[in-house]
Amino acid sequence: MTTLADAWSWLTDAAHWAGEDGIGNRLLQHLVLTVVCLLVSCLVALPVALVLGHLGRGGALAVNISNVGRAVPTFAVLVLLLLTPVGRWGEGPTVVALVLFAVPPLLTNAYVGMREVDRNVVQAARGMGMTGRQLLLRVELPLALPMILTGVRLAAVQLVATATIAALAGGGGLGRIITAGFNLASTPMVVAGAILVAAFALVVEGVFEIVERLAPVWARGVR
Repeated sequence: MTTLADAWSWLTDAAHWAGEDGIGNRLLQHLVLTVVCLLVSCLVALPVALVLGHLGRGGALAVNISNVGRAVPTFAVLVLLLLTPVGRWGEGPTVVALVLFAVPPLLTNAYVGMREVDRNVVQAARGMGMTGRQLLLRVELPLALPMILTGVRLAAVQLVATATIAALAGGGGLGRIITAGFNLASTPMVVAGAILVAAFALVVEGVFEIVERLAPVWARGVR
């Protein structure tokens, strides 16, 4: 309890919230890094998953290949990237490592969502004369949206937790508080950093939950 009390005291100290190394700035850095990586991951994974799900070909192979990334520690990927020319791009290695980490849940959920669309509905849409593009955008995508959003939520929460590795590559974010705590042998500071990361992940999860509740019935997958 003493450690938690000391961590709370550290968190509630106004001096620790101001300045370049303050909690406020580190939180903003963490948010920006998470959003950037999530957007890039969506741009990489979702088009592939939607097209493969629509065609019904090659999706299982793509999902299996992407899931291999889950077996490789993100920290190991980051270290390897630091040894390549990518390591000269500042936040580049961290972004690449986190994007590779976020792609599997996005790709898997989007592909599964597309393939779970009722085939009778698809056939009816084809019978009405819809083109492949119209079928994808007007029928399959709306019906698959709940699964797609689930993948986005999973990826976002995982990114918040994993983005702490940015500090190991000299980047910003809440991970800097944890690494600074280790360097200073300050257990309260380390615990405070961990609490901030956990709280941030819970907030992100809560935001997605609120968005889901406020979304139209068809976007929530409610029958």
